[in-house]
Amino acid sequence: MLKTLTFTIMHFCIAFAVTYALTGSVAASGMVAAIEPLCNSVGFYFHEKVWQRFERRRQPAAERPKHAWLHHHA
Repeated sequence: MLKTLTFTIMHFCIAFAVTYALTGSVAASGMVAAIEPLCNSVGFYFHEKVWQRFERRRQPAAERPKHAWLHHHA
């Protein structure tokens, strides 16, 4: 949990610093620093979903479940 917290703080600071360097605006920097990590988290969620699907397709056919519903009703 501490690692997640420190990464979040670092991400906020980098987003703020980059935006401030580009715009010189504290208000814009604060908004970007608050919104960008949230958008990045949503993007990461969908990236993981796509990546999991890709990895499942790379599994040999013998290792793949035939029908997901069979595993729930066994």
